[in-house]
Amino acid sequence: MGFTIGGIRGTDRPRTGSRRRGRASDCTAVAEYTGLWGWAAVPGARALDGRCSCGAADCAAPGAHPLDFAPEVPAGATLDEVTEAWAQFPGAAVLLPVGRAFDVIEVAEAAGRRALVRLERIGLPLGPVAATPEGRTHFFVAPGAAAELPQLLYRMGWDDAGIDLHGLGPGTHITAPPSDRAGLGPVRWLRAPDLDSATHPPQARLVLGTLAYVAHRSPA
Repeated sequence: MGFTIGGIRGTDRPRTGSRRRGRASDCTAVAEYTGLWGWAAVPGARALDGRCSCGAADCAAPGAHPLDFAPEVPAGATLDEVTEAWAQFPGAAVLLPVGRAFDVIEVAEAAGRRALVRLERIGLPLGPVAATPEGRTHFFVAPGAAAELPQLLYRMGWDDAGIDLHGLGPGTHITAPPSDRAGLGPVRWLRAPDLDSATHPPQARLVLGTLAYVAHRSPA
C-alpha cells in the first residue's frame, strides 16, 4: 500500500489513459518554463514529515528528486502538451534539469541576497535567481559553468579560500518555484526569469567574482 502526499500516491506509477487534468496553476507554471523560457521540466517527488512520495522508505532525498518513472516534459512543450503529461502525476513538484539551458552557482541565501544587490547596482547582466527553503540561493548562469568553476576560482584567487560556493551542472536537478522542496516550503524567485535572461544567462565569470567575495565575507 502506498500513501498520499500532495496529491501523489507513494509507489503509484503513471495513470495510463487517465483523463484527469493536472491542476491549472501547476500546468501553467510548467508551460511557462517549457514554452516561454525553453527549459525542460520533470515531475518531482513531494515530502511530508520526512516521508517521500516516491514510496521508498530509505529515500536519500525525500521530496527533492525526480520521480524515476516520470517522463521529462521537453523544452518547447505547449500548455496542452504539458496538461496531458502532468495529469498523470497530479501534485508533482516541478524540477528543472541543470546543464542544458543553464548551470547553477549555489551560495548561502544571506550571501546570495547581498551579492544580488551588488550585482544589480553594478549593472552586470544577470540570469534568474532563486532561493530555496533550505537557505540556499541559485544563480542561473550559462551552461558549462560547473565544469569551469574550479579553474575560474583559481584564476580569481579564490580556490583556497574555503568559501561556501558550489556549481551545479549536468546530471542534477533543481526544484523550480513555486514548488515545495523536501517538505520545507516553496522555492521562490529573487529575480524572476524573462525572455533574455532565461535564454541567454550570463557567463559565470561575470558574476563569480562578486559571489565569491560576498560569500567569503559572509558569516558561516
